[in-house]
Amino acid sequence: MDVTFDGEVKLIEAGYYEITADSVQIEEGAAEKPVIYLYPTEETDVSVKLDFNGELVCTYPRYYNGWNVTAFPDGTLINHADNKEYSYLFWEGTSDTEYEMSKGSVVKGEDTASFLQEKLALLGLTPKEYNEFIVYWLPKMQNNKYNLITFQGEAYTDNAILEISPQPDSLLRIFMVYKSLDEFIEIEEQTLNSFDRQGFTVVEWGGTCVE
Repeated sequence: MDVTFDGEVKLIEAGYYEITADSVQIEEGAAEKPVIYLYPTEETDVSVKLDFNGELVCTYPRYYNGWNVTAFPDGTLINHADNKEYSYLFWEGTSDTEYEMSKGSVVKGEDTASFLQEKLALLGLTPKEYNEFIVYWLPKMQNNKYNLITFQGEAYTDNAILEISPQPDSLLRIFMVYKSLDEFIEIEEQTLNSFDRQGFTVVEWGGTCVE
């Protein structure tokens, strides 16, 4: 994967660098691995469509121009296409998305789990949700010396638009982008906002690694 970094890195003292980042451009397809949870207030038939500016390479359950499910308040889903039970909707794709990485956090690999627990809870994930996130991503991150971690906004959501019917009352979309670093760098801390769940709530988490 080719990556173009726009910004400046300068040596402050031995082993420490200051970074001024504008963006990281992923030149070739970056894998994005989101899952989608549906929490209606009562048993509800739900249609979910994804308008993705890229190529879908894997979906579970299989995506037939959308997912049509019966969703229950505890998050259980019954997929209409195969009448089987699922915990969430999964998709993976590749795209040439430019991610904003001028603000974030540089975290030691060994501290990644505690960092993600704290930040994902702040962003609004439940323990069940952030545990599933961490179990997926931690093996890929914990052995790095440092990780530059950012949570994306419109750079992600504008390229992966969800069309959900009936429309949810609350929608939380968390997408992490991280890069392995050999040295600690200074970067402006990202401001993260909390999330209030009201009514029919849809939660999505995903991420990608910039190599």
